[in-house]
Amino acid sequence: MQTPLSKEARAELLVALRQRYLSSPRAEKTRALDEFVAVVGCNRKHAIRLLAGATGDAPEPNPIDRRTYGEAVREALIVLWEAADRICGKRLKAALPGLVEALERHGHLTLDPTVHEQILTISPATIDRLLGPTRGHTPRRRKRRTSPGARKQIPVRTFADWGDALPGFLEVDMVAHCGGSLEGNHLWSLVATDVCSGWTEAVPLMAREQSLVAEGLEAIRRQFPVPVLGIDTDNDSTFINETLIAYCSTHQLEFTRSRPYHKNDQAWIEQKNGAVVRRFVGYDRYNGVVAGQCLGQLFQTVRLYVNYFQPSAKLKSKTRDGARVKKTYHKPATPCERLLMHPAVSEEARERLKSERASLDPMALLHRARECQSALAALHSGDAGHGPGRESLEDFFAKLPELWRQGEARPTHRQEPARARSYRTREDPFTGVWAEILIWLQAEPESTAKSLLGKLQEKYPGEYEAGHLRSLQRRVKEWRRVMARELVYGRRDGEDRGDESVTEASGSVT
Repeated sequence: MQTPLSKEARAELLVALRQRYLSSPRAEKTRALDEFVAVVGCNRKHAIRLLAGATGDAPEPNPIDRRTYGEAVREALIVLWEAADRICGKRLKAALPGLVEALERHGHLTLDPTVHEQILTISPATIDRLLGPTRGHTPRRRKRRTSPGARKQIPVRTFADWGDALPGFLEVDMVAHCGGSLEGNHLWSLVATDVCSGWTEAVPLMAREQSLVAEGLEAIRRQFPVPVLGIDTDNDSTFINETLIAYCSTHQLEFTRSRPYHKNDQAWIEQKNGAVVRRFVGYDRYNGVVAGQCLGQLFQTVRLYVNYFQPSAKLKSKTRDGARVKKTYHKPATPCERLLMHPAVSEEARERLKSERASLDPMALLHRARECQSALAALHSGDAGHGPGRESLEDFFAKLPELWRQGEARPTHRQEPARARSYRTREDPFTGVWAEILIWLQAEPESTAKSLLGKLQEKYPGEYEAGHLRSLQRRVKEWRRVMARELVYGRRDGEDRGDESVTEASGSVT
């Protein structure tokens, strides 16, 4: 086994070989590099950097942080991401213009002009990069037999038969809120989504019964923004029956069904079952009139929030090259935007959509949805003390930048947030000089913690070591976070709330 070289011996060998390495031709450089790697035992790339003079001769890095998007932009993105219910960067990019305008119109957000411009020009990739640290910390059932006569009356429509569907053709499905077991009584959700725009509606049903399905479809048809032209269902006996056939015939609706055991024929509604119903309701078991009323209130809120403020990417084309499948998507857009852009939608329907969208506050809708989710969670757990939150909309909005620490908001698996530590494990080394550091930061806000530590080492020799850098970085990061909030909200953290701890972090020096 080779004995590792000491630091002194390694440094002497490096000095001896470096001049030979830099002045030799390529072949000689390779031999010198092989000798160094064999003796020292380090990685070859690391050896190249050492022999090329990367230590000592390289210029000092510029201490100025030249990132385009600072802490203020990241803080604003967290708020907007929470207000958009934590959607991906591509969808959030498409939602930002309307979302920022709506939040500012309703007084929830006041962005600095520079931050406002950067928020609207930021790319989806940069959104995902800035939100990356924040994101890193959030049974099959038996088929019932259907009537052969009813089945033969309903034509089959596959996923390839839709083509460019007009607004008003809906895929319909049932979602069970059974908690994993279909035994006994539980609630169901009747869900319908428009194939063209992605507009999604849902109503709760107390039981899985064909007359209730017809009533649920009538409720969906009345509140749908455009005339319903047809429905497409699976082969469940709840849909394939004379009652639903008569309902569609009475209202002149085209009635089609998917192929048995081909769920991809209903790809649009299957996607919305997970992205809308399961996302907001979860997988718990709900039963009874009270739970049905809470579920109905949740769906009435979710339909406005999702259809007006939640962009989605729609598949444009799909090509196969051997085993590889290449998919191309349209630019993300909300269902409302797709209906407004479609030429088949009447001018009257467009005006209704624009008027309703202008009157909606996305933050108020999200707050109301969270209250309904809390009520459902309380019904599931049987603990009335954890019912819907009574906090005001302003308090809810103020908590948005920190909600990501508590994970995804779901009725299922409710967890208490971790308590922040309010004490120090070591004495703060910067207590006596923090006022000086704040003066330096106010004079040069872009200074790095490393450059500040260098100033302290020059002014107070022997008192500050390299090991203090991490503590100083945390203090400077907290200062930048407070100053960023001042740019986003127009005031500092804790202002008008009597939070004395903010004064120290924000840099108020007397």
